[in-house]
Amino acid sequence: MWNGNEATKMRQPDFPLSLLPERAIVKVGGPDAKPFLNNLLTADIEPMVEGDAAYGALLTPQGKILFDMFLFFDGHIFLIDCAKTQKQALLTRLNMYKLRADILFGEGNDLEAGVSSKETIHALRYRDPRLNDMGWRIIVPESRLKYEPGYHAARIAAGLADSDADLGSGQYFPHEANLDQLNGVNFSKGCYVGQEVVSRMEHRGLAKSRILPVMLDGDPPSKDSAIRSGDKLIGTLLSSAGRDALALIRLDRLAEATEPLLTGAVTVNVLKPRWAGFEVPNAKGDA
Repeated sequence: MWNGNEATKMRQPDFPLSLLPERAIVKVGGPDAKPFLNNLLTADIEPMVEGDAAYGALLTPQGKILFDMFLFFDGHIFLIDCAKTQKQALLTRLNMYKLRADILFGEGNDLEAGVSSKETIHALRYRDPRLNDMGWRIIVPESRLKYEPGYHAARIAAGLADSDADLGSGQYFPHEANLDQLNGVNFSKGCYVGQEVVSRMEHRGLAKSRILPVMLDGDPPSKDSAIRSGDKLIGTLLSSAGRDALALIRLDRLAEATEPLLTGAVTVNVLKPRWAGFEVPNAKGDA
C-alpha cells in the first residue's frame, strides 16, 4: 500500500539522452514567419532571437488546444517540435492561415527530436521552456539518436501532459492543460486565435479542471477510466507509468470529496505539482 507521505519527497527528473520517436519537426521560415506565428500562437514569438525557445499552442477559435508545440529559433527559421501524429494536420492548418504572407513551410524530415535530463554537446539544444527541471530538448539530424526509456515516466511524475498520450486535439482549454502555469500562454501580447476565451478564463478564474499528477495504490486501469468519490465523478485517468499517472481533475468537486478517490478498485491520491500557482484541495503531497 502506498503511503501518501511519500509524495512529499520531490523527485528530480532523471532520464538518459533519448530519441523521441513520437515527435516530428516542422520548419517555418521567410520574412513574415515571426509575425505570422506570433499572431497564431499562445506564446510570445516576437521577441525571440537566435537560440531562444518557447512552448505554446495553436487553438481553435473557441479556445481549445489543437496543437501544442515547442519552438526553437536558429536565427533564420523556426523549428517546431510537434507530435508526429499531428504533423500533417498542423501543416494544413498553418497553410490555411498563410494567405499572402511571405512564409515557407518545410516538413523537417531530415531532423528528429530528442531529450536529456542533463546538458548535451548537441548544437541545437535548449532548456525545456515549460520547466527547467525537465532538462534539455534536442534537435538533431535523423538517425543520430536512439530511443532510451525514462522520459515519459519523468514527465508524468512532474505533472506534464503529452500531446498524444494526454491532450489529443480539440479537447482541452490551455488552463486545463496548465499552459498558463508552464510558460505556454502570454497574457500581455496581442491577439491570437482563441485569445478572447483564454483571457476570459484567466481574468475570471473560470478554470475548474486541471491535469494533475496522481499516485495510485495499485496497477492503473485503462486510460480514460473514471475517478470517483462515492458516486460523484471527480476526474478521468490519463497516461501512466507504474503507479504514477496524470488525471484531469475537477478541483471544485475534489474540494467537496468526503470519500476516498477510486478508479476501479484502485485508490487515487492527487498531488500538487511543485510549479502550480493554484490550490489543489485535499492534495496528498507534492509532486
